[in-house]
Amino acid sequence: MRRSILCFLLLSFAISVFAQETFEGNNKYPVFQECESVDINTLADCFNETLVDTVISSFEVPTVVTEENYVGKIVVLFEVTEEGVFKVLYVDAVYDELKEEAKRVFGTFPKVKPATSNGRPTYTQFTLPITIPLDQNIRVSDIPEEPQGIDEEKIKGEYDAVNKALVPYENIEYTSQLNVPLSHSRYGLFDAQINKVGTNSHTASKPFLFSDVNNYYDFEIENQKLAKAKSTWWGRKLWNEHMVTVQGKDYWFTLDPIADLQLGKDSDSDIDYTYNNTRGLLVQGGLGKNFNFSASVYESQGRFADYFNQYAESIAPSGGNPAIIPGRGIAKRFKDDAYDYPVAEAYLSYTPSKFFNIQFGHGKNFIGDGYRSLFLSDVASPHPFLKLNTKFWKIKYTNTWMWLRDVRPEVTEDGAFLTKYMANHYLSWNVTKRLNLGFFESVIWSDDNNRGFDFNYLNPIIFYRAIEFSTGSRAGNAIVGFSGKYKWSDSVNLYGQFILDEFSLDDIKAGNQSWKNKFGFQIGAKYYNAFNVEGLMLQAEYNQVRPYTYSHNTIVLNYGHNNQSMAHLWGANFREFVGIARYNKGRWFGNAKLIFGKRGFDFEDGVDNFNYGGNIYRSEDDRPGDTGIEIGQGNKTNVIIADLQAGYLINPSTNLKLFGNITYRNFDPNTDTAKDFKQNTTWFNIGLRTDIFNWYNDF
Repeated sequence: MRRSILCFLLLSFAISVFAQETFEGNNKYPVFQECESVDINTLADCFNETLVDTVISSFEVPTVVTEENYVGKIVVLFEVTEEGVFKVLYVDAVYDELKEEAKRVFGTFPKVKPATSNGRPTYTQFTLPITIPLDQNIRVSDIPEEPQGIDEEKIKGEYDAVNKALVPYENIEYTSQLNVPLSHSRYGLFDAQINKVGTNSHTASKPFLFSDVNNYYDFEIENQKLAKAKSTWWGRKLWNEHMVTVQGKDYWFTLDPIADLQLGKDSDSDIDYTYNNTRGLLVQGGLGKNFNFSASVYESQGRFADYFNQYAESIAPSGGNPAIIPGRGIAKRFKDDAYDYPVAEAYLSYTPSKFFNIQFGHGKNFIGDGYRSLFLSDVASPHPFLKLNTKFWKIKYTNTWMWLRDVRPEVTEDGAFLTKYMANHYLSWNVTKRLNLGFFESVIWSDDNNRGFDFNYLNPIIFYRAIEFSTGSRAGNAIVGFSGKYKWSDSVNLYGQFILDEFSLDDIKAGNQSWKNKFGFQIGAKYYNAFNVEGLMLQAEYNQVRPYTYSHNTIVLNYGHNNQSMAHLWGANFREFVGIARYNKGRWFGNAKLIFGKRGFDFEDGVDNFNYGGNIYRSEDDRPGDTGIEIGQGNKTNVIIADLQAGYLINPSTNLKLFGNITYRNFDPNTDTAKDFKQNTTWFNIGLRTDIFNWYNDF
């Protein structure tokens, strides 16, 4: 009965659509090649006969249907697109095998000349009943004449017609212009596929579009491999599907609850337990083929390990709020010793042609192939951005314009945070099937002299250093960088970055370690399916940034937002080694991370108040000298961080995970100060998390 009703609704929908399209007058049927020479008045008959002949000659009745002596009907709702391509919209049949066979047959249809209306190509929809056993005497549904005047019944039935137009959700997000949520663990699932030798992919500018990744990693097939056989609505929604899905002809959206629920214990703390309680909603969808949208809203309360809380409070904003939760945003006090921090992220994505994608939203971006980025990272709070991706030949060119904030008391005016702007461009070039080179340039400027957003920087191909010079060296802070990636094999990739903030050739030749030589570099390697273990990825990475890099003598022009760095979360004046292992088998996963680092902090003890180059928010004019500048100067601190996590993927569609992890952190400065002192922390956590953004606890 349910199938009959659904079939009736689909047929009714098809007829209601056809009522708006008549093939009389200035309208014309789709044309098979066999029908190109027939009279226009017989096109409908020729179309029907050719279609039916093709279906009957190609259709192979499945064995199970024959064995069970089934007699019945298949109803196929299909469309001939504006390009003349046959597209199955829905199949109603008793057997799944019949549905698949009908889809296969229509998939073999050749491209035809599309229907036209007033001489312009247009889409058309039809229904075709296929009888079992096969019978030549079938026909696509007739197209009624277009009614004249206003149809009162049609007007009153508009609401019901919308419901009738809905079709089962087809995981359309996987071929959409939406971003794959930026999560290191999720990107690790397809990193090997997208980095194979010979691919023309560009992997540094993140997040990726689903439509781009789907060329290398079929999300739907991979999720089907993980699917659990659940027949109940709750079972399917918990283990396999989005919570709410709606799809019509030219639109779709999904709605999901999101959560990040953690409970833990910090061995170095007097508090009984740590926790994070995040609840939220994620809605994403599309209108037409080229326009997509996504929005997520989070309401969160949390209390973390002591070292995390101390860092969050050390970067507190002006205005009385006690902290900024790293990577999330400004927090207010919750109870006596916890934080309340709401977050909202959203963006619009539009692809007017295969060459361009334009995004406008509030969120984060990342440039690099490593765990860290020295160009642009996702460690700071979300912020407004406008991004243009241009892709052609062996080139991908990314322009990003961002609106940032400086929230320190010394730059706050009348309770308002200072606004500053960042523009950057990144050119990725696949030189060979193994070698990729990247060129990066960025500039930050502030709203001084009511300058506002400087439209000089909207030019997507101009050199920012030239604009900085023309507007005054203190009017902007320009940075350049170079990157490279070499695919040694399908299993091994090598990558690196070099960032240059300021450079003095004379000082380099003098060998006196001048403060002017502000630069950093990254080298790393990834080993996919390591030691022939499928699903095991190993990564090693070294990062080094000299003192005063990313800072500026005009302190508002530092490379930061919300008191956090827009590049490496350690700022500058450090060396770091990162080792990572990720393993996935079915729905089970495990991650391990080990970090060794050396950092240089300021003393700020009332006697030694120099800026030693690690804090990018301090003016470089406060340095202790002009020469002899070396990494780790100041309060030299050794840092060791080890993190081990294991868990189970509950729902592949939403990336909901159950996990447990343990973090060990040893922070050992040469001199204990009020801000930086020796700590030895072991932090246990268990949790349930929708993994759609990166947490960085390794500072």
